Amino acid sequence: MGSPLVRRMQGFGSTIFAEMTALAAQHGAVNLGQGFPDSDGPPEMLEAAKAAIDGGRNQYPPGPGVPELLDAVAAHQSRFYGLSPDPSSEVLVTVGATEAIAATILALCEPGDEVVTFEPYYDSYAASIALAGAVRRTSVLRFPDFAVDEESLRAAFSPRTRMVLLNSPHNPTGKVFTTAELELVCALAREYDAWIVTDEVYEHLVFEGLQHVPVATLPGMAGRTLTISSAGKTFSATGWKVGWVSGPAEAVAAVRAVKQFLTFVGSGPFQPAVAVALGLPDTVYASLSTMLQAKRDLLVKGLGSAGLEVSVPSGTYFVIADAAPLGAKDALEFCRELPGRAGVVGIPVSVFHDDRDAARTLVRFAFCKRDEVLHEAVDRLSRL
Repeated sequence: MGSPLVRRMQGFGSTIFAEMTALAAQHGAVNLGQGFPDSDGPPEMLEAAKAAIDGGRNQYPPGPGVPELLDAVAAHQSRFYGLSPDPSSEVLVTVGATEAIAATILALCEPGDEVVTFEPYYDSYAASIALAGAVRRTSVLRFPDFAVDEESLRAAFSPRTRMVLLNSPHNPTGKVFTTAELELVCALAREYDAWIVTDEVYEHLVFEGLQHVPVATLPGMAGRTLTISSAGKTFSATGWKVGWVSGPAEAVAAVRAVKQFLTFVGSGPFQPAVAVALGLPDTVYASLSTMLQAKRDLLVKGLGSAGLEVSVPSGTYFVIADAAPLGAKDALEFCRELPGRAGVVGIPVSVFHDDRDAARTLVRFAFCKRDEVLHEAVDRLSRL
């Protein structure tokens, strides 16, 4: 009978991450593929989760989120960006940013509506757009600088454009969009009367004094922007799955209407713990980016010494390198062979592309690992 999977989802099978993790286990390789830290987040947050469990906060939390987390998200947006969402109507807690993205697309897009996004893109974007029956339209960010191509971006818009899905700081490239690039996106969104949905999960993981600029802070954009973030990346708790979306009340209500039929609620005792983490001092936030910048520098230097051409990221957990100088013709095959050849796992960037030729020999490596793990990876790569 063949696969019973609906046609619109048949291009989304097992992920590259599962394949590469299996190869890592098979070869005893250092896994720089999947983007999760190998150390835990702030102790205050961890203790708050234990206290919530011991305190009996283990049943369904309120649908929109626990009050202290709603308040903490609103306070965070005010503290860092001067935004002032109403926690009672303009903030919604989700099961990670991935659910927030899916629920938002499902809530705002009818079948046939078009969603503009940049490629390479986080893999859930394409799947969520397909789930909604919407149409993906992309503009390519090209190695090594990943600058926005205005002509390509304009060509992605049409009268059917319903949404722009924007990720900055950007996974997998590590790009932090400039204010000028963001203003171009905003101008096109206004011209085509489109929503902007921003994935800002790496908002605090930017380097060298750069500042993350939320689209909602730009003139006239708060009323057409939904902002998504989460605790997982900022506070090294990716398994907790605590995310949120904030924006105009009517749009947040639409997302909530869909979200309640996806997971209903989740992450009960972790929600008050994340509220504690969001209120931690500025020094904690600063130390996160300082620590990651050092790890970035370690891996960038090692990749360069191993003969790869490297694009130095301005944020996130990731660095992209071109394996062509090592003779690679196709990054997917290179990455499948790398665990056996060098004992290291990376991810081919082409899996995040529609235009696979744009990333034919590019590989993404994660540097959110302990220094000794990164040193071992660099040592192994240097023997290539």
